[in-house]
Amino acid sequence: MRTALVIGTGLIGTSAALALAGRGVAVHLVDHDPAQARIAAALGAGTDEPAEGPVDLAIVAVPPAHVAATLADAMRRGIARGYIDVASVKGGPRRELEALGLDLTPYIGTHPMSGKERSGPLAATADLFEGRPWVLTPTRDTDTEVLNLALELVALCRAVPVVMDADAHDRAVALVSHTPQLISSMVAARLESADESAVRLCGQGIRDVTRIAASDPRMWVEILSANPGPVADVLAGVAADLDETVQALRALQSSDEDKRRGGAEGIEDVLRRGNAGRVRVPGKHGAAPTTYEIVAVLISDRPGELARIFADTGHAGVNIEDVRIEHATGQQAGLVQLMVEPRAVPVLTAALRERGWSIRQ
Repeated sequence: MRTALVIGTGLIGTSAALALAGRGVAVHLVDHDPAQARIAAALGAGTDEPAEGPVDLAIVAVPPAHVAATLADAMRRGIARGYIDVASVKGGPRRELEALGLDLTPYIGTHPMSGKERSGPLAATADLFEGRPWVLTPTRDTDTEVLNLALELVALCRAVPVVMDADAHDRAVALVSHTPQLISSMVAARLESADESAVRLCGQGIRDVTRIAASDPRMWVEILSANPGPVADVLAGVAADLDETVQALRALQSSDEDKRRGGAEGIEDVLRRGNAGRVRVPGKHGAAPTTYEIVAVLISDRPGELARIFADTGHAGVNIEDVRIEHATGQQAGLVQLMVEPRAVPVLTAALRERGWSIRQ
């Protein structure tokens, strides 16, 4: 791939352009808002000048509702050898293109499974896709050259290619992406009118659950409008669990011992099923899930403290598998939770204490 055209310079389009430009591809940028394309160009994502002729690959990075029309226009003008889109739904846009009677051999639908709560070119980074799955949905009609271009794009962005059927992809993202967004927003919505005394008690759990609730509502309305059926199916199952859980909690208030016992069993059932589902989430580098132990260390909110604790952990010969920071409300301190292999806990605990760190059980 020597040349590419990115149509739509939001977070995903600009991030892909930055990755390609950084690896020597001549990237041209187009957006319905020319100012956005100029910003992307200023960031080093390419040029907003038009290409002199057809490019190797056109990357359509527009909202799902506009994918088919944008692709159809590009394909009719013959601006590229191959065409892909990066929308978060795949079945609908392809069916729209088929209805237009276009030759779809030079097209393949794709979806990089990566993003941020922020949108726009200023949120873009060249490493956004590194190590992340990038779904490709070829059909029997897809030209081999176009599939190879798409695979080259994925490789240049240092992502991991995953081949799926378009409708299977849409059902999958309904479960692992679209439904979590809605549930996160629903939980966060409870905080809008909550007492200030309750909000001040927010800890890491509520922060984890509501992190993605900061996403752009307009963007998510467009995404959900393109995949409503599969998302509604998943939510129906969640709603059934919620209804049963509410009944179980009400039973726990009963004076009848049998009802209380049944309520406790209902709560335990949903929690155990949650445990079983959680362990299926891929672990580090996509490997089988691994159970890590937490070494919690009190840390002050001063420059260089994180670097120091990481360096001390490295000197102890221990690899940090994951990390989180739990901030103390109203204090200039917090807990750094270092996730390490169980056998490393005694070594790390002793080493950090020796270097003056306060370990919390």
